[in-house]
Amino acid sequence: MDWLNISLGISAEAGLAGLFAASFLAATLLPGGSEALLFAFLRAYPDQFWVALLLATLGNTLGGMTSWACGRWLPKWQGMAALPQLERVRRWGAPVLLLSWVPLIGDALCVAAGWLRLYWLPCALFMALGKFARYWLVAHGASL
Repeated sequence: MDWLNISLGISAEAGLAGLFAASFLAATLLPGGSEALLFAFLRAYPDQFWVALLLATLGNTLGGMTSWACGRWLPKWQGMAALPQLERVRRWGAPVLLLSWVPLIGDALCVAAGWLRLYWLPCALFMALGKFARYWLVAHGASL
């Protein structure tokens, strides 16, 4: 049923663009959640399952990498390197970014990974994997 299209007049293309933008912004330090938008979009356009899932994952991963880049360009302060939270990120490395989707701590993990100068490619891959898993669960819930 196209209830989203009927009530709001939103096309699938516009909805996908909005989903990508919301997913990107939700992964930065700005507040916002894109899960509800993905859920509503897939209820209206269930045939767009994989496109919506991949666009939400891509947008959210790019937003996380923006936070990583912000951390990368922060100056190194000697006192910060001894923080226990940073030590955990340093110890676990890029795989800790599987948790980059978790509200509040996910943004901090991305910034910390950049600040610690962890290599960008493993960071992006682990971020994408964690974010994909979260969005897949939401998308699967919308298809029930």
